[in-house]
Amino acid sequence: MKHIRSLFTLGVWLVSISHTAHAHILLTEPQAVAGSYYKATLRVGHGCNGSATKTLAVQVPEGFQSAKPQPKVGWVITTRKAKLSNPYSNHGKTVTDDVVELRWTANPKSALPDDQFDEFAFMGRLPDQAGPLWIKILQICETGQNDWSEIPVNGTSTRGLKLPAALLDVQTAPKHEHHH
Repeated sequence: MKHIRSLFTLGVWLVSISHTAHAHILLTEPQAVAGSYYKATLRVGHGCNGSATKTLAVQVPEGFQSAKPQPKVGWVITTRKAKLSNPYSNHGKTVTDDVVELRWTANPKSALPDDQFDEFAFMGRLPDQAGPLWIKILQICETGQNDWSEIPVNGTSTRGLKLPAALLDVQTAPKHEHHH
């Protein structure tokens, strides 16, 4: 029985190793509470068909407010803002300049080799409503690119998608019971 359990454990481990070798860009913390501040950490596990990653452009999802990128040594960060109406204001008409894209661009010697991984992080406030939040990422390499922007037509399963966007499961805040 122990032998069978050991073989099963070894099999699960081998499958997980082979799965991560071809992993997509994923969030290290794929769940968060609605209305909270959240640090999104994107794990980049490979380049583009053997080519090093030189730029990562993240489309900040609608409803994710005040996005701020975390600096990376050897990378230059740029942000793009857009005028957005704020549905959470008293009259629903307030227009704000909010960040809609974050871009990390490597200095020539800092590109992320295909056989290494790294993490890129940003933080901001999540929407007050629970539900899936898809983060689209354009990975530009020295040769080629990966446009991680596919979103399933129904539900949240990314099975069968070649280049899925990263999924954040925004959950309802737990109800606090008040006892006397």
